[in-house]
Amino acid sequence: MMPKHQKFQTTRRSLPLGQRTYLVGILNLTPDSFSDGGEFAQIDAATRRFHTMLGEGAEIIDVGGESTRPGHVPIPASEEIERVVPFIEKLRLHSDALISIDTSKAEVAKAALAAGADIVNDVWGAQRDPLMAEVIGSSGAACILMHNRPSTEAGHGDVVESILGFLRHSVELVRAAGVCDDSILLDPGLGFGKTYQENWEIMRRLPELQQLGYPILLGASRKSMIAKLLGLEDPKARLSGTLATTALGIQSGVDFIRVHDVSENRECADVLDHCLRK
Repeated sequence: MMPKHQKFQTTRRSLPLGQRTYLVGILNLTPDSFSDGGEFAQIDAATRRFHTMLGEGAEIIDVGGESTRPGHVPIPASEEIERVVPFIEKLRLHSDALISIDTSKAEVAKAALAAGADIVNDVWGAQRDPLMAEVIGSSGAACILMHNRPSTEAGHGDVVESILGFLRHSVELVRAAGVCDDSILLDPGLGFGKTYQENWEIMRRLPELQQLGYPILLGASRKSMIAKLLGLEDPKARLSGTLATTALGIQSGVDFIRVHDVSENRECADVLDHCLRK
């Protein structure tokens, strides 16, 4: 097992690990995201949401210009850039908060980083766009590397072993491009190319991801795995289930939680941190 890193380093600031849980607030500038599609597609509404999440205790705001929900319609990089870059530029006039750009396109990542983003959150772990690792490395940005698969079909074998192998390769790619170890977060990718059973197996086996030595980000917020378990069609009704995954994640050694409902998850994390990290 690799020794766990002591900080998550961005060019803007360093976040010490092991002292508290960090929340990553989700901000979708899209008309078709599964949970909040269209709510924050306008810059003014998105700006208000950005500052609300910061006030509620988010350490990073994750800005996305293309939905990654199952069955989403892909959009060209130019359209994604039009959605996210003006927003990031506006925020940088009056905020030094940490911003991550949720994209798998190197062209979008490069434009967002130039506009002031600090972190690239790639749901394909720098393995889909062959230029992504170089964009991250040459910019000095930090990154979130997520495990993904093109389908949920059977035959993948042990899901956790698959995640470990995939993420090791993702780390190799970005390290070869110049990204330092302290600037890497890893995400097991709940809901991405996994069956319902595999998603919950990952939750039960989160401690096994610690062997990679990098801090882990967990993104279970409002996802269909919670909906199916609890019989909840409305994504916004899935808060209690989300809080349960947050609590289990923190108990399992997760340092970053990506959420829609920041205030409630902050309170949950503060209680767990008081019990486990003090």
